[in-house]
Amino acid sequence: MSDTPVLFFVALLIISALYSSVGHGGASGYLALMAICGITPAVIKSTALVLNLFVSLIAFIQYYKTGNFKWNLLIPLVIASVPMAFLGGTITLNGDVYKKILGVLLVIAAFRFIYSPGKNSTPFINVSIPLLLIIGALIGLISGMIGIGGGIILTPIILLLGWADVKQTAGISALFIFVNSAAGLSGKAIHGIQFNNSMMLMIAIALIGGFGGSYIGSRLLVQNTLKRVLAVVLVIASIKLLLP
Repeated sequence: MSDTPVLFFVALLIISALYSSVGHGGASGYLALMAICGITPAVIKSTALVLNLFVSLIAFIQYYKTGNFKWNLLIPLVIASVPMAFLGGTITLNGDVYKKILGVLLVIAAFRFIYSPGKNSTPFINVSIPLLLIIGALIGLISGMIGIGGGIILTPIILLLGWADVKQTAGISALFIFVNSAAGLSGKAIHGIQFNNSMMLMIAIALIGGFGGSYIGSRLLVQNTLKRVLAVVLVIASIKLLLP
């Protein structure tokens, strides 16, 4: 990717900003962008996980500083997800299978950006520790295999179950994504990690987008129109992956 077009980096900046605004690292967006550009799955997974690490950490710091976090939700999730994310990172999927699973996850990600519940749309419900452990383990395994942090799956689950409000969920998801991305990347390192020549530039751009997006998301109103545009992009990418 030494000849990567400028449009790719512009898209990367927008994706990192929008995802971080809702406490995500952006992996599904990076995966979609790189899939559209025809980059190989081996490079896609490693790159997405590294970018996820930086952006999700920035998002977590921003949301944590504003008091939007719940340790009692995160700890059981992480205990179950980290070893499974590491295991998932050691699994190499067939190219076609990888594309189909990724395509489905991109649809979920698109739904996450379209569905924006109000801050207190559901009453808080008592948390089930066993259920948290099961959810964490399943998301961790999928995250490691595909090259995501799992936020696109975890966030709607927490919101639908009424365990936290929107901003608290964003803070929880951000740190969950960070630790799972690290675990998945560690597992993948067993078989070797592949990057491209533009990796450092991609990290720098993602950091800029991540800081700006998470600052706005944790303190100001999120741009719903832009989120829906991103949802459309994700759907297009998923169609590209799912159709023969």
